[in-house]
Formats: sequence, structure tokens, C-alpha cells
Amino acid sequence: MFSGIVEEYAEVVKVVKDQENLHLTLKCSFVDELKIDQSVSHNGVCLTVVRIEDGTYTVTAMKETIERSNIGLLQPGDKVNVERSMMMNGRLDGHIVQGHVDQTATCEAIADAEGSWYYTFRYRFDPEMAKRGYFTVDKGSVTVNGVSLTVCNPTEDSFQVAIIPYTYEHTNFHTLKVGSVVNIEFDIIGKYLSRMMQLTGK
Repeated sequence: MFSGIVEEYAEVVKVVKDQENLHLTLKCSFVDELKIDQSVSHNGVCLTVVRIEDGTYTVTAMKETIERSNIGLLQPGDKVNVERSMMMNGRLDGHIVQGHVDQTATCEAIADAEGSWYYTFRYRFDPEMAKRGYFTVDKGSVTVNGVSLTVCNPTEDSFQVAIIPYTYEHTNFHTLKVGSVVNIEFDIIGKYLSRMMQLTGK
């Protein structure tokens, strides 16, 4: 479980394809604090640490993860937003993030907001999935590349988020361009409410 408050961005050092799996080796400031089997969010994807050596750590993504996220697009030198799992003895500063990415979205526009930025993202809209809570609502929560954000100006298949300078500088948002592919996780509370309404017929 995560909060969507990204700690920093890690740099991809090596990418190794192994049949249907992808082994990613990264480096960041807290490598020495990691342990084997620990969960770390990478651009919003929960992956398990499988190896730690020489100031780097390695995680493995399987086919399902690669197909649903932008993990398969990563190359050495890329920056990845990372967050260790949430400690249950503190404040929840973001929102409840599972680390189970639902799908990808594409950056369609970046607008200067006089000190901050508005990013517009478009995703594939599926009416059946929307009935199950896979959509965005105004002022609701959404996770973009692991960052907990507030939705504004949603449409059927797009939404905007406002990025303040701190978030811009300390996450990989500063590397995004029009056309960049990001991971999105819709709000789990919305999914539960949609499912409840389906089951109760209300």
C-alpha cells in the first residue's frame, strides 16, 4: 500500500529481458535501506526488490505488468518515480494507492500556469470498465506515474492535473512531454462504490 507521495526519482541503470519478464536495475538515495522482498512503487507500479548490489537494486516485472504500464518502455538513463510502502503509524498525505496500475494514458498538452503547470492526459475509455469505477471525477484522486494528484476538468476519456514546482522538480514530471506515456491508477474508493452499486442494483 502506498500514499502517492513520491520520495524521489530513481535512475534506470540496466534493463534485461528474460523470456516474458523484464529485470530493471535502478539506483537511488535509499538503496542501502532496502531489503530483499520489499515492495517499492515504480511510476505507480508495485514491484518487489529481488537483488541489491553495488549501490543498485533490481526488480522484476512480469508480462501482465508490462502490458498494463509504461514499464516496458523504460531504458537506461530514464527517471522513475519511487516510493517505499506506506508506514501505518503516520499521516496519509496523499490517498490510498495500491500500486496496481490500471492502464496507461498519453500526455496531450502541457500549459504554463504562471509558476505551476497543467498537464492534460487522455486514456482509452471503456464503458464497461467505467461502470466498475475506472474513470475520473472533478476534484477526485488519481495516481499518475505513482504521484497522488487531484483531478480537474475531466471528460469521458481525459483529465487535467495541476503540478506545483516542488512536484515538478522532485518527480519525473519535468521529463514528460506531449506524447509521453504515463501509468494511471484510478481511485480505489470509486471502484468499491461502483461495485457496491452494481451488486445492490442502486
